[in-house]
Amino acid sequence: MNSRERLVSKLESTAKWDIIVIGGGASGLGVAVEAASRGLNTLLLEQYDFAKGTSSKSTKLLHGGVRYLAQGDVGLVIEALRERGHLKTNAKHLFVNQEFIIPNYNWWFGGYYWLGLKMYDWLSTKLSLGSSKFLSKRKVLDMLPTLKTEGLDNGVTYHDGQFDDARLAINLVQTAIEKGAIPLNYFKVLDFNKNDKNQIVSLEVNDVESSKTYTVSGSVIVNATGIFTDKILKLYRPNHKKTVVPSQGIHIVLDNKILKSTKAIMIPKTSDGRVLFVIPWYDKVIVGTTDTPIKKPKIEPKALEFEIDFILDTLNHYLDCEVGRDDIYSIFTGLRPLAKPEKEESTKDVSRSHKINIDGNLLSIVGGKWTTYRKIGEDVVDSIAKNFSIKCDSSITLSLSIHGNVKELIEAPNHLIFYGSDLPEFLKFQESNSKYSEIIHPKFNFTVGQIVWSIRFEFARTVEDFLSRRIRMLLLDAKSAIEAAPKVAEVMAEELAYSDQWKKEQIQQFTQLTNSYYLP
Repeated sequence: MNSRERLVSKLESTAKWDIIVIGGGASGLGVAVEAASRGLNTLLLEQYDFAKGTSSKSTKLLHGGVRYLAQGDVGLVIEALRERGHLKTNAKHLFVNQEFIIPNYNWWFGGYYWLGLKMYDWLSTKLSLGSSKFLSKRKVLDMLPTLKTEGLDNGVTYHDGQFDDARLAINLVQTAIEKGAIPLNYFKVLDFNKNDKNQIVSLEVNDVESSKTYTVSGSVIVNATGIFTDKILKLYRPNHKKTVVPSQGIHIVLDNKILKSTKAIMIPKTSDGRVLFVIPWYDKVIVGTTDTPIKKPKIEPKALEFEIDFILDTLNHYLDCEVGRDDIYSIFTGLRPLAKPEKEESTKDVSRSHKINIDGNLLSIVGGKWTTYRKIGEDVVDSIAKNFSIKCDSSITLSLSIHGNVKELIEAPNHLIFYGSDLPEFLKFQESNSKYSEIIHPKFNFTVGQIVWSIRFEFARTVEDFLSRRIRMLLLDAKSAIEAAPKVAEVMAEELAYSDQWKKEQIQQFTQLTNSYYLP
């Protein structure tokens, strides 16, 4: 019996849950880990794969937010810097202390940004990742050799956190299970059953894989569905008014030759008033992001032409090499679930702070960001304990080691480093079968063993789950991911005992999905 089947059997044998979490992204997983670690009987339901939406398509930063400091949202910055510091300790295998450089083409900006970043350092207190420094033009070019030299005057360097978002999500799933929670992917909430006081007494849920429907009961229901928050609220109260404003952010992925550096670039003010990041990530470079208001949320949003042009134009303004559409390996797009402001304003100005709304025994999370996922979980469970008289233990997650965490960083290649403390066991597993060492694509070192491991221990159920979120090939090189799909489908079909028809459908579905991740 595989891992998912064991979890489903526990679902069938449990009469009632203290908390049922709807949504398996950053916020939902944060709540599940928090609740389970405090002794609450916790079920999490995700209708797609864990972190399928926005939570796997971030800028890969764990940061306080330099931009939020400039906007005066000091409270959010302090909270995020604190969480960033603790994540460095709790998920060391995924955390990278990334140095950023702000190149200045006006001498005055050097002093201005240096002062602001010194404030950023000061707010980090003892959890600081390193001091900000003023850099001469020569030093900036030594660190970033592909920058345009004409007009460059100076630079400022600072430190922030970087991570792999989807891998952290999988590790949180594993941590939640270790603490007693039952997180299930591919389980869709169909309806609420309510009593005469409009309290939710149970949920009708569907196992997407087996098409079997279950009725599950819980004391408190947590709506952690991000961009789909309003959809769940409408299910509960049909006259519900909109609370979430989706904002689209795209990223393009390029070869590291455009940077030739381990340092990242932060462009502090683009033509639309945002910041733009150019960040090394797994031997490639991520450039993003945009902030485009979107009316209707989609699980797979597509980059708009003007967004791609905006990023390329901005990037080419700073680099001495021309970067074009043919240089793009992948484009990935996410929708931020921003809290709807009381008055009309640009989405880039909307606060990233989270809000908790309670209606009956349905508690909804609005807004939030990856860096503060743990604090969101703590606030939600504190709110449940206070408002629903549910007894639970004190929070321990501030110092809770996340699955995969290591005491000291392990030396390992990129295609293995994210396994952390699981790496020795994985290597032993891969050596157990000669087929497992087979490479699935000539451009990458990912192996057949990783496919099988992802099914048995990381809840991968589809070709997309593996290529997009267990390894990150879809985001790193979309065309290579399409080429690898038949091999992945073949191995998954054999491991899961699925038919040739399933294999064929998986390849077709993945190919169709991937068309929006690259430019023809």
